[in-house]
Amino acid sequence: MQTILSVGIDALAYGMVLFVISIGLSVTMGLMRVINLAHGAFAMIGGYIASYAAQSLGLGYVLAIMLAIAGTVVIALPLERLLYRRLYGAPELTQVLMTIGITFCVIGIANYVFGPTLKTIPLPEMLSGPADLGFRSIAAHKLFAIACGLGVALALWYLIEKTGFGIKLRAAVDNAAMAASLGVRTGTVYAVSFAIAVGLAAFGGIVGAELLPIEPYYALRYMVTFLVVVCVGGAGSIPGALLACLVLGLVDTAGRYLLPEYGEFFFYLAVIAIVCVFPRGLMGRSA
Repeated sequence: MQTILSVGIDALAYGMVLFVISIGLSVTMGLMRVINLAHGAFAMIGGYIASYAAQSLGLGYVLAIMLAIAGTVVIALPLERLLYRRLYGAPELTQVLMTIGITFCVIGIANYVFGPTLKTIPLPEMLSGPADLGFRSIAAHKLFAIACGLGVALALWYLIEKTGFGIKLRAAVDNAAMAASLGVRTGTVYAVSFAIAVGLAAFGGIVGAELLPIEPYYALRYMVTFLVVVCVGGAGSIPGALLACLVLGLVDTAGRYLLPEYGEFFFYLAVIAIVCVFPRGLMGRSA
């Protein structure tokens, strides 16, 4: 029973970290129609800034998170204006080559500036120890990751489905020319959507640093994992991405607990099986 509970908590925490990072990629791919292979690079940038803010500047955990998210968005917005805006409506191969090039540039800069070592983000006292739930103790940072994932899912769903900005975004995606003729500033809508996606990537990189360590090759190491979440859940689907993260997190964690010698075999086996049955993802929209 204890083993099952441990697997469940670890799987839920891992799945929520994947969700917070990957949901921004789902937004850019499913709603903005941009294959952004540099998404993991923005999560890595957020982790590096938070690590520097906490260790070198002596800022607290919350302030380090806020500074890292703001800093990542500030870095990303000029890229959106100068590079990504040229990709809207471009062929998929052009998007892939441009964004993978950005990834390699970020990796090179991170290696040069910070070196090849792992970067840690010190946790506050309330998150660094175990949390007593009565029936057992669980690492507090895992509960924090779970809470962050649920909060992000609810907030993003409300933003896209229930607000005026969400209506404008969906209109710009469905027919940009018609939306512009009705007064929607599509360029601004895309820029804000991109900033939200980048901010979520940075936030996920920080919250998940205990599970997905921050290092220069982070963006490449987890690129396929983030893409898999989007493909399995269905691009642009928030419930789909959440469900995909929970399923894949459970499969991967259970496999590592029970048969660690097989590595990620069961993770990718589950991906193949799901994509074969649901070609558009678990909750993907029809083309």
